[in-house]
Amino acid sequence: MATATAAPGKTLLNPSDHTLILIDFQPQMAFATHSIHANQLRTHVSLIAGAARVFNVSRILTTVAAKSFSGPMFTELKHAFPEDEAIDRTSMNTWEDPHIAERVNAIGKSRIVLAGLWTSVCIVGPALSALDQGFEVYVIADACGDVSTEAHEQAMARMIQAGVRPMTSLQYLLELQRDWARSKTYDAVVNVAKESGGAYGIGLLYAKTMFGGGEGGH
Repeated sequence: MATATAAPGKTLLNPSDHTLILIDFQPQMAFATHSIHANQLRTHVSLIAGAARVFNVSRILTTVAAKSFSGPMFTELKHAFPEDEAIDRTSMNTWEDPHIAERVNAIGKSRIVLAGLWTSVCIVGPALSALDQGFEVYVIADACGDVSTEAHEQAMARMIQAGVRPMTSLQYLLELQRDWARSKTYDAVVNVAKESGGAYGIGLLYAKTMFGGGEGGH
């Protein structure tokens, strides 16, 4: 018979057990993205970047043909990680670039979390490649987009069938915090949620302003 213990499940993420790879958040890729509105996409990217910054998550930023075609990274990423240099590639599949493999190996973590544009190419490629090489792979679905809703949904379905674990941007932030009694990151997480957490963030702002309240009695 199963026995309950006050411990997190093994498939839950924590700040130190994964590498976050953010792929091709660039204007040229965003122009043709229609499965999610650009404003919503940028909000979700900001949420992920804020989470990674607060928890000092290992990360890799990558672009494709930044100077010749696709343009610079979203400003949300530049502001969150001003000292990070993006790895620029020519390959559609990030995982096939030797610089990425080198960086992943140097970080040395067996879990990979992906988000980027487009889902069916730039996320499917590294997701399936990493799975094939023995990594656990998570994809932040609402921080990915594609040329159509069908393209995004079919790409997600293909990856999930292969073993990818899907999640959302707000889920990512809250899964890293997981306990509001963790006072060291409490204020920073709440601030990220207020700025980029949509309706949830508005609710936190309202509670703080009107009642001085907060999660977990803070």
